Amino acid sequence: MDGQMTFEFEQRKPIKGYPELHWTGKRPYTSTQYYPAQLKESYGEPKDGWMNKIFWGDNLQVMSHMLKEYRGKIKLVYIDPPFDSKADYKKKIKIKNRAILNDATVFEEKQYGDIWTNDEYLQFMYERLVIIRELLTDDGTLYVHCDWHKMPYLRCMLDELFGINNFVNEIVWKRTRAAHSDASFYGKVHDTILLYRKSVTTGFNTQYVEHSEEYIKRFSKEENGRKYMLVPLHGPGQGQPREFFGKMISPPSGRCWPVQSKIDELIAENKVELTSNGTPSKKSYLDENKGNPVSDWWDDIIPLNPVASERTDYPTQKPETLLERIINASSNEGDIVFDCFMGSGTTQAVAMRLNRRFIGADINLGSIQTTTKRLLNVSETILTEGYKGFEVYNVNNYDFFRNPVEAKELLIDALGIQKFDSSTVYDGELDGYMVKIMPTNRIATKADLEELKANLPYKTFEKRKEENPNAVVEKIKIVCMGHEADLKASLEQELSAYKLDIDIVDILRDKSDLQFKREADARVEKENSKLVIKEFYPMNLLQKLSMQKESVEDWRQLVESVFIDWNYDGETMRPEICDIPGKDELVSGTYDIPTNVGKIKVKITDLLSESLEVEV
Repeated sequence: MDGQMTFEFEQRKPIKGYPELHWTGKRPYTSTQYYPAQLKESYGEPKDGWMNKIFWGDNLQVMSHMLKEYRGKIKLVYIDPPFDSKADYKKKIKIKNRAILNDATVFEEKQYGDIWTNDEYLQFMYERLVIIRELLTDDGTLYVHCDWHKMPYLRCMLDELFGINNFVNEIVWKRTRAAHSDASFYGKVHDTILLYRKSVTTGFNTQYVEHSEEYIKRFSKEENGRKYMLVPLHGPGQGQPREFFGKMISPPSGRCWPVQSKIDELIAENKVELTSNGTPSKKSYLDENKGNPVSDWWDDIIPLNPVASERTDYPTQKPETLLERIINASSNEGDIVFDCFMGSGTTQAVAMRLNRRFIGADINLGSIQTTTKRLLNVSETILTEGYKGFEVYNVNNYDFFRNPVEAKELLIDALGIQKFDSSTVYDGELDGYMVKIMPTNRIATKADLEELKANLPYKTFEKRKEENPNAVVEKIKIVCMGHEADLKASLEQELSAYKLDIDIVDILRDKSDLQFKREADARVEKENSKLVIKEFYPMNLLQKLSMQKESVEDWRQLVESVFIDWNYDGETMRPEICDIPGKDELVSGTYDIPTNVGKIKVKITDLLSESLEVEV
């Protein structure tokens, strides 16, 4: 059965003479299990039996799901993972169509945090890179976008997983035009992109940059409307005279001509011309010159400016030109491109334009909503037939948190945990249990227990054990979003010196009675041949606005999009109406009902990327 399916990974043996990266809690990632996925939404039609795919969930679980069908089938992987920048990234939320802006009409909403312990980060990346390696074709390539925070560690880790001989390039992208420096240090103005191949058979399409205006001016001659310049035909070495236009001509001293057959070929193509002093030279036409091959120094890709048309206001968004170069260089039309840290969907949008098949994944619901809207807009601009249809899946029923930043607070509220503000080990107390909340952006592993084990009050344990040898010294409740099957057993074994009562609360398993957020509400009615949204109450958004003493007169000011499926089958939403207005425009709210409708499903998404789905 799918739910019991496991996948084994081959372990690369240590190579003598090459270092390996080690960290506290490092453990080999040798296998994973299959996780189910639920098809939630479908847009457009398949091409050649293919529909692009967007997955919402922990990307470790997403890729574990993908192994069943896509192991060894992904041509290109680009990832822009966390940098460990120690920052909380926020999105600016602005009430639509507001004539006057003030502090209340614009507020920041946290999207995700990039704050890690070093060991936690390394294990997180290690496990994901292992599966990425498994998904790549034998001639596939991986681009890892990073910066100075973790680049040296990632380079060492990738050498271990892919082999040092499969390292291709360290690409430097000048990501900002600002100096960002002062008298005390050099300004940090670049990101690094590490390029690795799966094997030596990797294909590559050379990319070119346009010549400078100064260089173009050298093409000063013209023939039949084509600009050209003369370049030397001779090369180094002492050579013999050759025939040009019926005359034997000697090369300059210490130089030689090409073989006679090559000279005759060039003359037949009208590509040889005599200079004023009678020296044969080759015509180099501007329209035949592709430009200079791209090097590993990228300073020609302009950073995304705040008012760019492609701007989604999603934090850490990368420019499309960056992905265009990568996708064009390392894939061909029809190849599968994958990005498991999808963000605003730049990789997917560019892949769609370049006629690649694509798969994307992200744990942040805001990313899923942003990417969906972006892809729908892109598909409308593509006039030719291509891979434009896509589906949205939920992996392992990951449907609780809009973003991981808020997850801990939501869990504390939902479970009724008495919060600890100053504890270094526990997050709170519940029914006599000390509560530890694991990271919610992935399944809990044995490596995640290292922090807990390192900070447990062992002196207190010893005292309690001494006072009552047969009594439990601590009751510990671990709250997680999925976990390894032997997590509890592993902790009990490693702490076998003490009698503990350990309870695992897995939100994916024990979710039925939990309420994580205030549900939105709406009034949607049929009026003759019209479907009318009368009212919409996004409770979480309204609560945030009320805290800022702000209100709106029109519910449409709080809405990002309205999707309508006129014939909902009860499982998968296939919207025929996608009302996605511009940044300062409003949704219609009134829609013509077509003939022969069935069950109607309406999806209303607010400014926080939270959605309400209503059946009419």
